[in-house]
Amino acid sequence: MVGGKLTANWFSEAAGGFGNTIEITKELYHQRSAYQDIAVYETRRLGRMLTLDGVVQLTEFDEFAYHEMMAHVPFYAYASGVPRRALVIGGGDGGVLRELSRHPELERLDICEIDAEVIAAARRFLPFTACGFDDPRVKIHIADGSCFVAENRGCYDLIIVDSTDPGGPGEPLFGAEFYAGLKQALRPGGVIASQGESAYLWPDIVRRLNRLTGELFQYSGYASILVPTYPSGLIGTCVASDGGDVALPHRAVPSELQKRLRYYNFEVHRSGFVQPQFVVDLLRENL
Repeated sequence: MVGGKLTANWFSEAAGGFGNTIEITKELYHQRSAYQDIAVYETRRLGRMLTLDGVVQLTEFDEFAYHEMMAHVPFYAYASGVPRRALVIGGGDGGVLRELSRHPELERLDICEIDAEVIAAARRFLPFTACGFDDPRVKIHIADGSCFVAENRGCYDLIIVDSTDPGGPGEPLFGAEFYAGLKQALRPGGVIASQGESAYLWPDIVRRLNRLTGELFQYSGYASILVPTYPSGLIGTCVASDGGDVALPHRAVPSELQKRLRYYNFEVHRSGFVQPQFVVDLLRENL
């Protein structure tokens, strides 16, 4: 079983034979869009929680870990000066946009989300992430991410793919054609970062994404992120560029920004790419 179900006051999500159970105090929203089932719950311990097709996308308790790493790792991995143009694919909750908006250097913040209902639900019920849409630099595109990158070649310094798991509307965002399109949509020296799944639960996907990025880019790597409310407690991001080593930050974090961050710092950036032996062996299988 991949996905979750609500029984009495408990929401359970399972994958690969195990999972998490979270106590619910109230269902705030539940609708079926043209693409997926969208639900927002109030939980007893974790604040508000968003699920898509029964899979936890975020909780108020620990969303900062995922969103900070997805945004700031590629921003500081950019080695060709200062990034000016960024694109988020997926990310309809607004969390990655919130983190990118902390960087005044960015002049253009585009988001391409296929499901407008996710954005609407986030704006109504998840203000702690949906505040990312309030930045005047943000331009929303309701479109398929694969088509959007094909139509915007050579436009972006950063592209962040904040996708759902394979099997739903995010399925095309895990293929070779899409990753080739990402590279074509970058400006010289640009960086991509994509939701890279858990090496515990989805080793085949981690291996595939590592192979794709390794074939397309001079520098690539897989960084781990600790997120307790995701099954296994770990998720990864695949980061790649032709501009410089993505495992190294290339500019200093302003002190005022660092004070506002709860997860990301330079030590976490570098150490995220240091993997346990089973992941090292998994990634080496592509060589």
